[in-house]
Amino acid sequence: MTAPDPSYSGSGRPTCAVVICAYTGQRWDDILAAVASVQAQQPAPDDLIVVVDHNPDLQARLAQRLPGVRVVENHLDRGLSGARNTGVELTDADVVVFLDDDAAAQPGWLAGLISHYNDPNVLGVGSRIDAGWDNTRPAWWPTEFDWVVGCTYTGQRPGRVRNLIGASASFRRELFHGGGFVTGIGRSATDQRPSGCEETEFCIRAAQSRPDGVFLHTDDAAVTHHVPGDRGTFSYFRTRCYAEGLSKAKVTDSVGVGDGLSSEWSYSTVTLPMGVLRGIWSAVRGDFAGLLRAGAIITGLAWTTAGYVRGTVDNFRQARQ
Repeated sequence: MTAPDPSYSGSGRPTCAVVICAYTGQRWDDILAAVASVQAQQPAPDDLIVVVDHNPDLQARLAQRLPGVRVVENHLDRGLSGARNTGVELTDADVVVFLDDDAAAQPGWLAGLISHYNDPNVLGVGSRIDAGWDNTRPAWWPTEFDWVVGCTYTGQRPGRVRNLIGASASFRRELFHGGGFVTGIGRSATDQRPSGCEETEFCIRAAQSRPDGVFLHTDDAAVTHHVPGDRGTFSYFRTRCYAEGLSKAKVTDSVGVGDGLSSEWSYSTVTLPMGVLRGIWSAVRGDFAGLLRAGAIITGLAWTTAGYVRGTVDNFRQARQ
């Protein structure tokens, strides 16, 4: 593995910067809560940057409301990748931590992430992400699909993982020396489908260049990710699954099918079948919503697969043009 950034000696606490990317004033209260949760961390981050994605009005409003925080404009491509890359450019911290603008860090979050970086082989660390539902969790919603709302899901365990979930993810800054998050995979100004996978592609690409490096998922740190009511609907569930399939097709086109689907094979052949059986067993014991959860698992897998097939066909057509 390439040696760690010389600015970090490998001993003691590395310096860290927290980057929060914001897009719309409709999340005003969430953004303020996210910033406050970071400011309350002990120890505090060495830097806190709020990157506003091509929204001058929101940038001005946040700059006035948060005088002690660096509020900057995303000067790169619109979308999450450009905003994150802008944040990375503005810090020289050893570790860059990303927190979604609708997520609030729980006490001990930052310390829990940073503690793992004493191991020079650790390239990145992600935390547990708890769902903060506006309404009660839908009875039909399977925990195996909590990734749909950007949260930790059944089947994801502490330890080594292929990729991190972006709502709460940290990386050694040195990983960005070879290029940051790519555009064209996740959500952007021109494609507002609930896509994702920027972090997946980035983590796979980083691991391919540094085969001795690892990414970790830890329960030593946690955030609460706000889930508004309109994301607790079956329509959103289906749309998000399909968009995930489209994004996965772009990822595999970038990094290869083997690495791009390495985690999905075990997820779809072990985790999801076990979830269906649990749903059926719950129904046998009197929780008839278990049948709905089993059906949602099958439906979610079908829509994700359909999106992947469509995305793969689109990639093939573009390659032939």
